[in-house]
Amino acid sequence: MKHFFKVETKLDELERIFAAVEDIGGQESWPPDLVFRVKLVREEMGLNIINYGHDGGVHEIEFTVISEPDAVTIEILDDGRPFDPLSDAAVPDVTAPMGDRLIGGLGVHLVRTMMDELRYQRVRGRNHLTLVSRRTE
Repeated sequence: MKHFFKVETKLDELERIFAAVEDIGGQESWPPDLVFRVKLVREEMGLNIINYGHDGGVHEIEFTVISEPDAVTIEILDDGRPFDPLSDAAVPDVTAPMGDRLIGGLGVHLVRTMMDELRYQRVRGRNHLTLVSRRTE
């Protein structure tokens, strides 16, 4: 089943998406860890777009969730500045002591490690990020 959401680049808009993910997960009998992963991905990527994707103004973010028996696919489209989380985000040193770690980058790192597949494209001035989590029950 395919679910589509369009939100503005405002923090309160993300709350609406979190509730929708919980509803979808309940309707489609997702295991709790899958609901958590999908919510985390939407939060981290949504916050990055809101906080760093634009110089100002209100823009739109499109989220699509495709739930299939073997996987859940999340597609995120935005018109922010180009950002490929696969190659543009620094990989944080998670082995360093907390006081020695650089600020930032942990959210993208979590997304990379929690998802089974990530793809990025820049098409017609828009970021297209596709994330896949295989269902394991």
